[in-house]
Amino acid sequence: MIYFDNSATTKMYPEALDTYLKVNEKIFGNPSSLHQLGNMAEALLKQSRKQIADLLGVKTDEVFFTSGGTESDNWAIKGTAMEKRAAGKHMIASSVEHPAVTRTMEQLEMLGFEITYLPVNDRGVVSVADLEQALRKDTILVSIMAINNEVGSIQPIKEIGALLEEYPWVHFHVDAVQAAGESNPIIQHPRIDLLSLSAHKFHGPKGVGILYKKHGKRIAPLLTGGGQESGMRSTTENVGGIAAMSKALRMTLEASEENTKQERLIRDKLAAFLSAYEDVHVFSPEDGASHILCFAMKGVRGEVMVHAFENEGIFISTTSACSSKKNDVPYTLGSMGVNPAWSRCAVRISLAGENTEAEAEAFMEHFRTLHKKFKKIQ
Repeated sequence: MIYFDNSATTKMYPEALDTYLKVNEKIFGNPSSLHQLGNMAEALLKQSRKQIADLLGVKTDEVFFTSGGTESDNWAIKGTAMEKRAAGKHMIASSVEHPAVTRTMEQLEMLGFEITYLPVNDRGVVSVADLEQALRKDTILVSIMAINNEVGSIQPIKEIGALLEEYPWVHFHVDAVQAAGESNPIIQHPRIDLLSLSAHKFHGPKGVGILYKKHGKRIAPLLTGGGQESGMRSTTENVGGIAAMSKALRMTLEASEENTKQERLIRDKLAAFLSAYEDVHVFSPEDGASHILCFAMKGVRGEVMVHAFENEGIFISTTSACSSKKNDVPYTLGSMGVNPAWSRCAVRISLAGENTEAEAEAFMEHFRTLHKKFKKIQ
């Protein structure tokens, strides 16, 4: 089996899985309970929070645990809207955000908020000048993803942060779900107020994530109830998942440089190979993320290509796992000006540090065979 779908989810590190199992077996108490088992769980929760804060270079009271990237995005956006609605109802996002952001913005539009979506160029990147023009006195939030999940475009987060220094009343949220391991440090500019991470994107467990919230920046709770997470996110904490996430994040950041180099080597090799075909188009920009490569073969729908490779034991995906079963036209490619006929044919290879050149060679060999087969059918 060759697994090239790491942007959808990664395989857990064995060490993280071991932590998850041991914690759930031995430290299974509710961290809010007063007895010894509860105290042990609470101590591990504090230890995990401190380790994650240290890894991110932030304070412990700026780290909040969630169920994943989708909840973190929803909380950052809806929490800002609820907290700052008296100051304004204007928000800004790029036109290539993950559905966890765009669908949330659409909900807020129904409640009277106004959303400005910034266009992107043919590389999928926003213009800082466009953002500056869009900012208003009633703007309360800018939400820009660090790395696009479909094509791997890297957004100018540092430059946006520098611009927003002049707009201190605006919350700056970054969806960094695809950036853990690719960007080190993950928080690339001190102006970032809110940042979303999801454990299963960096070899941790599913169902657990992080929202970084800068000290002093106010957002309303998304979940209310028992008062966990300093009253900001009420529900019993997933202690085993959080401990495993902490370990996975540490291992990912420690291996970041080596893994990024390996991913870049394989990505560039595959990009050069695919670009040699006249009827194949590579959409990912050359200066994009090292782990994402989006391409299409003319006339072959994405789902057909996915299943053809699956039959050979190679797992790739259409451009976004979150919408792959809806047969939607990839919105990122549409925003980049790609013809819908090409967009419907797009597939994504997404890599991790454990992928090898031998796997890339096997992919290329199978692609040669499949290309001949599809050409005959056409």
